[in-house]
Amino acid sequence: MFSIPGSLTPSPFPGGGGETVSLAGWLAHLEARNVNAIVLGLDRVRAVADRLALAPGFPLITVGGTNGKGSVCAYLEAMLAMAGYRVGCYTSPHLLRYNERVRVAGNEAGDADLCRAFAAVESARGSTPLTYFEQGTLAALWLFQEAGVDVAVLEVGLGGRLDAVNLWDADCAVVSSVDLDHQAFLGDTRELIGFEKAGIYRGGRPAICGDPNPPASLLAHAADIGAEMLRLGPDLRVELTEDGWNCRVREVAFAALPRPAMPGAHQYGNAACAIAALHALRVRLPVPMAAIRAGIAAARQPGRFQVIGQAPLRLLDVAHNPHAARALAANLANLPPTGKIHAVFAMLADKDVDGVIGPLVPHVDFWHVAGLSGPRGLAGATLAEHLAARSLEHRLYDDVAAAWQAACRLAVPADTIAAFGSFHTVAEAMRCIQSPTNPHG
Repeated sequence: MFSIPGSLTPSPFPGGGGETVSLAGWLAHLEARNVNAIVLGLDRVRAVADRLALAPGFPLITVGGTNGKGSVCAYLEAMLAMAGYRVGCYTSPHLLRYNERVRVAGNEAGDADLCRAFAAVESARGSTPLTYFEQGTLAALWLFQEAGVDVAVLEVGLGGRLDAVNLWDADCAVVSSVDLDHQAFLGDTRELIGFEKAGIYRGGRPAICGDPNPPASLLAHAADIGAEMLRLGPDLRVELTEDGWNCRVREVAFAALPRPAMPGAHQYGNAACAIAALHALRVRLPVPMAAIRAGIAAARQPGRFQVIGQAPLRLLDVAHNPHAARALAANLANLPPTGKIHAVFAMLADKDVDGVIGPLVPHVDFWHVAGLSGPRGLAGATLAEHLAARSLEHRLYDDVAAAWQAACRLAVPADTIAAFGSFHTVAEAMRCIQSPTNPHG
């Protein structure tokens, strides 16, 4: 079990006096109960799941990885929905609303349903302490079981082996990529991190890996447990064509596929992982080619090189680690060479700041820097020091909203504005854009 300092103690049931508790009340209670606590381990979660009688009778597809796992979930959800399945999808973190994390049949869970689920978990846990994420994971599965979904797609929160999502044996597990992030919990090398992520694989079941150069530890663990490995490269291939692309899963060809709606060359690999997972489960979950094609074209994931405006081009990207920064840099390099690129940049203190800045230096002309609030937020002044050390042009602002508004004022129609560095950065930019008083939406 890994943890960082913080409280993880039982606490009174909110609304124990009989009053109605809002979703905001539940979330505040869960946040206050475990301030700054991340605890990895399955014993406590399993005990509460048993009391809740959580035993999913529907297929489970678990998706982990340093980056790309949210996109793989989006492709799976879209393809399965196009095939007529009632899909439960659990992802994290959210951008603007907690409801984004739990979807049933394409719809975000309502406040009332989430409150019922949190109450059910709270009642079952007794004196067993649970983290915010653990309680949310159990609540999501409780809702999926109650809703009678046909299949559930579950995104790993952190790592894999000891993550709450890994409590249940996946019928198919996908690791989209392996790179450095969350080193305090997962280790400081790709080999250590690869072992943790491979923990979602199961013996005798399909194990998909979308990393073109996976750590030896991931491959060794899959072999040791007898997982049915399918790797991007030797087993899973992407072939680009003039009009789209083909995906080959060993000897089976999925031809004439549309280009993914989500931009970036890496999205072909993410979509291929989803296709491989569905191919592996084709006996239990048959999905016709028409649904695969329609799902690729329809899948969206907010905050992934998301275009939210033109003239100037305005982009949002949750890139927050070196691997994601390299993908963002590649996407920026593929933009038409027009005006300048303005970065709206804020990060968390426990992330690799220089590892994110480095790949983007050749592509960003001016950095609009801000701090993030909260215990994990990195002060804007500290971020500015990293940029100053590289002699990069920048300006410091009080918050992300101010940085975004300034970038919009200074940019000319031929320019590009890209907000990135954290899910929090993108969320704050989104709130600013959606504000009725914002003239630069």
